[in-house]
Amino acid sequence: MAMTLGYWDISGLAHAIRLLLEYTDSNYEEKKYIEGMAPDHDKSQWLNEKFKLGLDFPSLPYLIDGAHKITQSNAILHYIACKHNLCGETEVEKIHIDILENEVMDTRMELVRVCYSPDVEKLMLPYLEGLPDKMSLFSQFLGKRPWFAGDKITFADFLAYDILDLNCIFEPKCLDVFPNLKDFMAHFEVMPMIPLPL
Repeated sequence: MAMTLGYWDISGLAHAIRLLLEYTDSNYEEKKYIEGMAPDHDKSQWLNEKFKLGLDFPSLPYLIDGAHKITQSNAILHYIACKHNLCGETEVEKIHIDILENEVMDTRMELVRVCYSPDVEKLMLPYLEGLPDKMSLFSQFLGKRPWFAGDKITFADFLAYDILDLNCIFEPKCLDVFPNLKDFMAHFEVMPMIPLPL
């Protein structure tokens, strides 16, 4: 039976999940909710179902896999990764995954705060000024390893790819002075089952 991934009809928090589902060749289908246009941003498609799905904490994204109903993007990634041995093997790898998972979320929230603010023009310059230092930290953390946790890919690499890609969309040259991050991105994009970014 196919799993169901529910989310808005955007990349957002579901992008890394979709990539992981494709990489693991998981049987899934998507339920995409359409949000209305501004200024109302009608969310009735989602709100009409929100409390009818049996989710403990109803939110988007969600994953339904038989009796398992999971919300929160990182919990969903963990669930899929555990099924496919993509959670790291050693204690050091698991520590790296935990650190990276949380750093990616912090970085995502900083970028979201800029992009969704009515003061985007005012907030963009400070974000861009701090971006080289942020990318430098990701570069140092990756070091000479092929993947962020070690020699094998883990679900944290899907999160890292997503946030690096988002920052490249925001500032296309942000990785130019970080060859290891550029290599990571190129390596990730040629893996089987990984669709190229839109």
